[in-house]
Amino acid sequence: MKKDYKKSKYCVLGISCFYHDSAASLVIDGIVVAAAQEERFTRKKHTPDFPKEAIKYCLKESGYSISDISAIVFYDKPLLKFERLLQTYYSFSPRGLFSFLKAIPVWLDEKLFIKNKIIEGLSSIEYFDKKKLNLLFTEHHLSHAASSFFSSSFENSAILTIDGVGEWCTSSIGIGSGNNIKILKEMHFPHSVGLLYSAFTYFLGFKVNSGEYKLMGLAPYGNRNSNRTLNFIELIKKNLVNINNDGSIWLNQKYFSYATSLKMISEKKWEKLFGFPLRNEELKLEQHHCDLALAIQNVTEEIVIKLAKHTKEITKLNNLCLAGGVALNCVANGKILNENIFDNIYIQPASGDSGGSLGAALAIYHMNYDQPRKNKIDYDIMGGSYLGPEFSENEISNMNKIVEAVAEKEEVFSLLAEKVASLIANGKIIGWFQGRMEFGPRALGNRSILADPRNPEMQKKLNLKIKYREGFRPFAPSVLFEDVNKFFKLKKESPYMLVVDEILSSKKKKVPSNYEEMSFWDKLYCERSEIQSITHVDFSARIQTVKKEFNFRYWTLINEFKKQTGCSILVNTSFNVRGEPIVLSPFDAYRCFMATEMDYLVIGDFIYKKEEQVNTKKSRWQKTFSKD
Repeated sequence: MKKDYKKSKYCVLGISCFYHDSAASLVIDGIVVAAAQEERFTRKKHTPDFPKEAIKYCLKESGYSISDISAIVFYDKPLLKFERLLQTYYSFSPRGLFSFLKAIPVWLDEKLFIKNKIIEGLSSIEYFDKKKLNLLFTEHHLSHAASSFFSSSFENSAILTIDGVGEWCTSSIGIGSGNNIKILKEMHFPHSVGLLYSAFTYFLGFKVNSGEYKLMGLAPYGNRNSNRTLNFIELIKKNLVNINNDGSIWLNQKYFSYATSLKMISEKKWEKLFGFPLRNEELKLEQHHCDLALAIQNVTEEIVIKLAKHTKEITKLNNLCLAGGVALNCVANGKILNENIFDNIYIQPASGDSGGSLGAALAIYHMNYDQPRKNKIDYDIMGGSYLGPEFSENEISNMNKIVEAVAEKEEVFSLLAEKVASLIANGKIIGWFQGRMEFGPRALGNRSILADPRNPEMQKKLNLKIKYREGFRPFAPSVLFEDVNKFFKLKKESPYMLVVDEILSSKKKKVPSNYEEMSFWDKLYCERSEIQSITHVDFSARIQTVKKEFNFRYWTLINEFKKQTGCSILVNTSFNVRGEPIVLSPFDAYRCFMATEMDYLVIGDFIYKKEEQVNTKKSRWQKTFSKD
């Protein structure tokens, strides 16, 4: 039964859009009532469009209308961004004149008059009195900082935000105390850790603002002891970036083009520097690509660790809150954790721009309205990040009728968990759709594809026959929180799959003496672990710890798998195919199930067996998505 929010004091709607990863979040009296990315509704991955559908969902979830909302807040300040655009082009003139002439009309039409665009978007949802609309704007990195600190359980904390660029800021260090945030230091455009990493994402053939995960996943295939990798690191530091002791950086703009053109880099200069051409995304990956990926990952980790140490130095605090797109670099997060710089670290699960909508709403609620934070919370106020839509049994049954699905309903959940765990243990791949959709880029057990981590062939099968994506990409484990130390070196909980750490030595298998020097594909398919399908080639894993109180159904399923197999881990990957947003509705889930080689689908209490479905022709269900 949904709570009646009508007697609430303050209701704040945060929105992020017009760049990438549009989203909306609703905070009512300090409670995160709803949050969702627009891509899930429109099925356009990383969409920059006004989050009309996400806002409609937030309103429906709360029972509010636009007229009921205390404030609507945008996650950055467009006028400051416009100032940066003008000043940057002036500083670099006459370089970039063509790009300037192309960008200015867009800014004048869409970005500069963003207030009108927002009002126009809201008006397309429902009627409201425009004169009474309270429309506010927060700074981009304050939105990031607020999304992490105000979500955390910390009364006081250092805050570190790192991304591409907001208005001017590319990284910030601040302090959160009670219901206030104070920014102490900033690093400014064009010097940016996020843009540096994205430049390498582009050069290695992946899409900017989308393929950074791939670059992170590719890095472990690099040979860390090779002369080439070490030489790449030296070339990066000597020619592209100067790293200061406090973690601030200076990027050599002779090698970059993002400040004055529509491209990230000066391609010919990069090709000459590294000795190979810009990679097209369809071209075969070679060892030199892996070595360069490892080099920039190492450089990024060095920068991030120095930033964290400097943050500790100037704040003298024991807690750290992280946000911004670079906070989604799980490997770097794991390194910060293992450096023991801070006693406790909290990372916002939606650290990218989608989470800016939540941070903007929380910033206004706590700082503008001077409202206190909730004191008694366990881990955070995110509720496991299960903040999106859920669907009733009637809605699932209606979908079944429309698509003529054949399903068995299991009334007792413990029996359902027992059946599904048995299927997974016998090598079946399961689409698992339960409860409220996750907010952020990770599937956390409600919109997931699940499999057996012990199966040495499962990583290959999932990539090639289910996800239809590059074969090198790793998969993450979901492990019972109480058993994490039986498999991994991780010392803290990681509910949002945002930390990478090593598997225990006892779980490793002996590999050939020349393992580090093995070629890319040989290393990938070398058996190296008892839990092979979630163990990356460097013996690491991106870990999700699952607590019973956060997600009872998912915990119960993993626990049942443990009873049957002795292994309290499942492979967990997002419920989608390459280029598709994570599924939102039962229909999205069924379509994806039918278009892939998944064996079973579970939606709520309904179990669908592929072999029993009537309309099994893949062409009916397959949908074309742009490659990510």
